[in-house]
Amino acid sequence: MLQVNFLRDEKERVLEGLKKRQFKNLELVDEAIAADDERKRIQFELDSQLSEINKISKEIGLLMKEGKKEEAESAKSKTAQYKESSSELKSQLEGKENDLMNILYQLPNIPNELVKNGASAEDNEIIFQSHTVEGLGEGAIPHWELAKKYNLIDFELGVKIAGAGFPVYLGKGARLQRALVQYFLDKNVEKGYTEVNPPHVVNEASGFGTGQLPDKEGQMYYINEDKLYLIPTAEVPVTNLYRDVLFDEKDLPVKNTAFSQCYRREAGSYGAHVRGLNRLHQFEKVEIVRIEKPENSYAVLEEMVEHIKEILTDLELPFRVLRLCGGDTGFASAMTYDFEVWSAAQEMWLEVSSVSNFETFQANRLKCRYKGDGKSQLVHTLNGSAMALPRIMAALLENNQTADGIRLPKKIAEYARFDVIN
Repeated sequence: MLQVNFLRDEKERVLEGLKKRQFKNLELVDEAIAADDERKRIQFELDSQLSEINKISKEIGLLMKEGKKEEAESAKSKTAQYKESSSELKSQLEGKENDLMNILYQLPNIPNELVKNGASAEDNEIIFQSHTVEGLGEGAIPHWELAKKYNLIDFELGVKIAGAGFPVYLGKGARLQRALVQYFLDKNVEKGYTEVNPPHVVNEASGFGTGQLPDKEGQMYYINEDKLYLIPTAEVPVTNLYRDVLFDEKDLPVKNTAFSQCYRREAGSYGAHVRGLNRLHQFEKVEIVRIEKPENSYAVLEEMVEHIKEILTDLELPFRVLRLCGGDTGFASAMTYDFEVWSAAQEMWLEVSSVSNFETFQANRLKCRYKGDGKSQLVHTLNGSAMALPRIMAALLENNQTADGIRLPKKIAEYARFDVIN
């Protein structure tokens, strides 16, 4: 969430940033500033009346000691009037604070100056590509056919149990999935991340804290009876571990990694690009989360990018890195890098990771600060996928198919304890 003082002091920059995002409701900036002005006016009037009540209350005590009962009763009457008025002001203040928060919740983060102006994914910048890519040629088949051929994943069983988008992994498919998760976690721990195992459901406050609510409410599964949401990513519970936390400067940075199931409704998704593992309602992912001092966060973002590149190199997959344009950058992010792997059988790029710097946007919602040099200030939060499983699995199956079976990359074969699927 953006801070009102930032909207007021950097209004021109804010408007330019929102335009870069193709955000249409620019009037919300002025509405937020006006709501804050009114909030301050009400607060000042309330503080003045409460001060007057305290002053008169002291006078009443003195008047009673001096035996001036009539003057004391008159003062009590005036105090009663002030109390009634201040009660109304408190109600007005609460209403105006809610109005302000509702406006601020609608405003996305301001993109970093390096983020390109653009409307959609077509405007994203390719900043790195590991290989020139090509298809596998005649006879190559997509991962959903390979999964059926080698009895690795049963999509129809998932439909029977839950519906489309909930695959069942079998035999070597399940073992490969587990091997990938363990490899990703180990790789992250080697880089200094502390593994945590968070809940897979969160409350409303947690959804607001990381920016899923209200922006993505329609994409999250909701448990009505308990007022809980199934998590779309481990980022949500892990980052919320630090909601309402005041760090000492020496305790930063914080580096966490977590494995979880992820649940996304993916409402409105259809077409060839959602076949097989390309888009699911439930999938597995390993996440990395960082809590950093503001001056370090962009160097850390680049460090996280290099970490993901290292993982994909180990997987021996052709990949590329994109810096998202303003129109394709997520609601809460100031800068995002996407990683895509080449699907040789489908002859298309598949997104497998996003690494983002949210600057203070999440921290302001979370009230997550650190204390240094005698003052407290908001931290910067960052997160990334390291990695999402479905499309990694799809690319591994497709890119490594041979006449003799599917041959696994050396690193993953060590974890899976088999090197070929046949």
